[in-house]
Amino acid sequence: MIQRQAKFTLGDVVRHRLFPFRGVIFDVDPQFANTEEWWLAIPEAIRPKKDQPFYHVLAENDDSFYTAYVSEQNLLPDSDNGPVGHPQAGEMFELFDGQRYQLRTDLPKPN
Repeated sequence: MIQRQAKFTLGDVVRHRLFPFRGVIFDVDPQFANTEEWWLAIPEAIRPKKDQPFYHVLAENDDSFYTAYVSEQNLLPDSDNGPVGHPQAGEMFELFDGQRYQLRTDLPKPN
């Protein structure tokens, strides 16, 4: 399977193409890395292909904050709408520069 270069990167503010939520990317999988059960739960008419980057997003909508796992084909840039209000954004990122968030420099290094 050929891996594509990710269009978005950590700290990018994005919105979903189909559903009413936006958020900030905090991790990227080069291709689908969730369960088959999760993937099959998506209605077939809108089910994304697996051979594309998938993003972990600190997401928000009008009602709540949560974590979303979203295919690249379903994301659009959204920094024009300002910073996100997700309470965990401050744990991973230092500031929003008007375009994207900057990763915190004081995060512990992974083993």
